[in-house]
Amino acid sequence: MDVAVFSPAKAQLTRLLKTQKAAHLAAGPLSADERIAWLDRVIGLMVDHQDDIVEALAADFGNRSREATLVADVFAVIGSLKYARENLRDWLAPLGFETQFPDAEARVEYQPLGVVGLMSPWNFPFNLTFAPLAGIIAAGNRCIIKPSEFTPASSALIARMVASAFDESEIAVVTGDAAVAAHFAALPFDHLLFTGSTSVARHVARAAAENLVPLTLELGGKSPVIVSASASVEDAAARVMTVKTLNAGQICLAPDYVLLPEGSVEAFSAAASKAVATMFPALKDNPDYTSIINQRHYDRLRGYLDDARAKGAQIVELNPAGEDFSQQEARRIAPTLVINAPDDARIMQDEIFGPLLPLRTYRGIDEAIGYVNDRPRPLALYYFGQDQEEERRVLARTTSGGVTVNDVMSHAFAENLPFGGVGASGTGAYHGKAGFLAFSHAKSVYRQSKALEAEYFLRPPYGDGLRQFLASVITK
Repeated sequence: MDVAVFSPAKAQLTRLLKTQKAAHLAAGPLSADERIAWLDRVIGLMVDHQDDIVEALAADFGNRSREATLVADVFAVIGSLKYARENLRDWLAPLGFETQFPDAEARVEYQPLGVVGLMSPWNFPFNLTFAPLAGIIAAGNRCIIKPSEFTPASSALIARMVASAFDESEIAVVTGDAAVAAHFAALPFDHLLFTGSTSVARHVARAAAENLVPLTLELGGKSPVIVSASASVEDAAARVMTVKTLNAGQICLAPDYVLLPEGSVEAFSAAASKAVATMFPALKDNPDYTSIINQRHYDRLRGYLDDARAKGAQIVELNPAGEDFSQQEARRIAPTLVINAPDDARIMQDEIFGPLLPLRTYRGIDEAIGYVNDRPRPLALYYFGQDQEEERRVLARTTSGGVTVNDVMSHAFAENLPFGGVGASGTGAYHGKAGFLAFSHAKSVYRQSKALEAEYFLRPPYGDGLRQFLASVITK
């Protein structure tokens, strides 16, 4: 398949968008069989390039766990694509509704939007590029992808993979720096999906607003963990540390701080230390422990620790083998607990995106709820406990993109649940049917009745019949 070499110039991006929009209009909506064939192409890419994906991510990160990559950036993607493939015929079926007249017809048909722009991040570049294609393709759209410049090897591989299976009029990839991303966000797409930081999302939203492009923003924020007095502290710590160390905590859904009942910090810390030692007897050269993506983010995380320490926080490094991390090339940071950092510490204000975990205490569950509610709404909230009344109170009184109870991040793997944020953590949702709906236009279609009442209902002169009808229906 001949593949054009894309220029980062705005004119070239505009040409590509026009090409896809013209192809969409010329071909008309893709049939269910065509959509399934496209999904099969993407599944084939993930299977055939799994080793290439592992190598590209290892090159970009310095070290990236092979198994973690296969789970998060290959297996999970294939699951999303297969789920869409199995269900899209049902999703496509029009929805019928009752009407006032028995021979009238009211239905909703799901129509492709056209061309969707997809801006994917660096932390899971293959997952967050190819998994959204499940909903985009199931809805019958074409797509232009802009992967992150922070993972150049992965971005180049994504471009080669897509070009090997799709014509540029179907799905295409453009690579480049922040200037290219700015031009990309300003294009008049039919929909734009951005996954990344809240700060960058503000720029994306402003650019998209110029063309009134509808947005799905999957962001992040400071996702809290509330550990109840009724919870098993050891189980909670093990599950929290599993996700906090996955990809070295560089996950939008990673727990950002833990709220513990007074008197349980020591027990949680001991359990967290035990969990880390079980998973990683050593860290510095462990192929299962991922590096920080680049020097800028490494320095940012070290700065959080220095700032918290200077402001009185207790820093507890979970370093099972007692290794010296001061001399290394892989930018690894040991999992670290930050106990009682004050609210003005940077680690309590910014999304951490690394293996650092603040611990704070609360006296009663309402204090914990209030602490969460005093901050921007997070992408996720995690509650550990066996008190169902308290659990219901937490769920009812807090607002977050999603919730997992007695685990961390599991709700994101339930493909039939919508996934997205709320407020500062994002807008809109995808995954499963929610993705199909997000990238579809629900078009209302009404076929009028042949009854005389339908024809003359609004036509003057208005008589006693209409007045009597109005009097009978305008009631309390």
